Amino acid sequence: MKKVMIAFAAMLISLSANAQSILGDSISLTARVGYSLGGTAPVGLPRTIRHMNSYTLMPNFQFGIDAERRISPLMGVMLGLRLENKGMRVDARVKNYHMAIEQGTQHLEGQFTGNVKTKVNEWMLTVPVIAAFHVGDDVRLKVGMYASYVLSRQFEGYAHGGYLRVGGPTGAKINIGEEPGQRGDYDFSNHMRRLQVGLTVGCDWTLCEKWGGYLDLNWGLNGIHHSSFKTIEQTLYPIFATIGVTHKLK
Repeated sequence: MKKVMIAFAAMLISLSANAQSILGDSISLTARVGYSLGGTAPVGLPRTIRHMNSYTLMPNFQFGIDAERRISPLMGVMLGLRLENKGMRVDARVKNYHMAIEQGTQHLEGQFTGNVKTKVNEWMLTVPVIAAFHVGDDVRLKVGMYASYVLSRQFEGYAHGGYLRVGGPTGAKINIGEEPGQRGDYDFSNHMRRLQVGLTVGCDWTLCEKWGGYLDLNWGLNGIHHSSFKTIEQTLYPIFATIGVTHKLK
C-alpha cells in the first residue's frame, strides 16, 4: 500500500511540474485533497438492526487529480483519478440477525441477538467520469459516475453480549460473551468485491486565484460484497461525502 501511495504522489508531482507541456491549452488540471464521511450501510434500516450503539470515523482521506476539457463556455467533461480510503467502525444492537461466527474452535451459524461490532476499511483507486456545469467563474457543478478498484479489503469484527440460535430462531441457544474466546469473531474480507461502481454529484468553488474547495457525494450502486455472499442478509452500499481543498495546476 505504501508503494502505491508513493507512486501516486510521484505522478501528481510530475503532472504538476509538466502540466502545460503535457496537456496544452485546451485542458485544465486540478489537484484535490479531501476527507470522507459516511459508511457502508443498507438502504433503509432493516428490522433486525434495533439500535446503533456507536459509530466511529476512520481516517478516510482522498487524494486526486482531474482533467477537464471545455465543450462550451458553460459545460465541460472531466476525467479523474483518486487514491482514497473508505472505512468505519460501528457497534449495533441486533435481533434475529443472521450471522456466521467463530467461537473458540467452533464454527456457528444462525440467528444472533445481541451486539455486533464491525470494522470496514478499504483503499482503492477510483476513476470518475463527470459532466461539469460552470455557474459563473467561481462555481462548478458536477454529476457523473465512477468506477473503483479496491486495493486492500477489510471487513471484520465480532458478536458479543448476546446469544445465537443455531440454524434458526428455534435452534439450540449458544451464549455469546464479551471476552476473547467467548465472543463470536468473523472476517468477511475475502468476500468483498474488487470492483465498485456508483454515482457522484458535487460542487467545486474558487476561493482565490488557484485555491478552492469541493464537496462531493459518492453513492455506490453495487454492494461491497459479492452477490453470492449471503451470510449478511442485507446488501451494504458504500455511501460517502467528501469535503476538501483544490489547487488549480493549469
